[in-house]
Amino acid sequence: MFTGIAFALAAGTLWGLVFIAPLLLPDYPAALLSVGRYLAFGLIALPLAWLDRRELAHLTRTDWREALQLSLIGNVLYYLFLASAIQRTGGPLPTMLIGTLPVVIAISANLFNHQRDGHLPWGKLLPPLAVILAGIACVNQVELAALALQPGIDMARYGSGAIMALLAVACWTWYPIRNGNWLRAHPQRKPRGWATAQGLATLPLALLGYAGFWLYSSLATPGFAMPLGPTPGKFMLMMLGVALLASWLGTLCWNEASQRLPTSLAGQLIVFETLAALTFAYLLRGQWPGGLSVAGIGLLLAGVLWAMRVRPEKPAPARVRQ
Repeated sequence: MFTGIAFALAAGTLWGLVFIAPLLLPDYPAALLSVGRYLAFGLIALPLAWLDRRELAHLTRTDWREALQLSLIGNVLYYLFLASAIQRTGGPLPTMLIGTLPVVIAISANLFNHQRDGHLPWGKLLPPLAVILAGIACVNQVELAALALQPGIDMARYGSGAIMALLAVACWTWYPIRNGNWLRAHPQRKPRGWATAQGLATLPLALLGYAGFWLYSSLATPGFAMPLGPTPGKFMLMMLGVALLASWLGTLCWNEASQRLPTSLAGQLIVFETLAALTFAYLLRGQWPGGLSVAGIGLLLAGVLWAMRVRPEKPAPARVRQ
């Protein structure tokens, strides 16, 4: 349990990096950021695949289809929606909605995955989830109040960003449940090899997406400097850094956590990603969080610690009819 929580903390910290990349590259379309990140992830996975070649050789065609599906929804589409939301609304609203993932995943796992994980009693689960949600609300109340003071907000663009953030939440509600189920159904498989397999599955998707965006850009925005945009050095450095740290290493840490923890508990620990994203955002702004933000962070941590004390009740074995 302790090792699984430590891996979840590491994954959340690394995943927090993805929230600042769209802010550091505001001139780049979200689609290019998504395919660029996962093209770099796929290229990084190639030499790693040689190290994991024996593990990868055990994967069946069904396993590779699963890796492709997980990569498409949990990687490419998720980051496309998230980067679009951040660029349309700024950091606060996407952070608020992504921060609800611990609640959304725990409830979804309890509704649809309890036969595998056991059932977390609602009476014990809802109070810590309410504390987590209250903490998220406190932190984002401050952020949204600051955003409301900024002049010239395009509400249509802001609304479309909110929809994009909700789509990102949907993608990442599905991904950890599906990924965790596969890992615990295949305990003989190594999480590192599965992370590399997803990287390899992402590569053809990213190549097709990059080529498609290049063609679209040449027709719709011919002034945009393809293939690497207006600041190629910064773009390549950011994509490689996010791909190595967030995509591969973060996925590896999350796979290690998913193999050790019930899905409903692992879902709550995604709150670490929200905390990391907020920390990086404050560092990027060069300011300390205010009192309400600190209170919200405290509630988030308290809710997670409380939720970790809830243990699943395994389903009773089915009775055999006489």
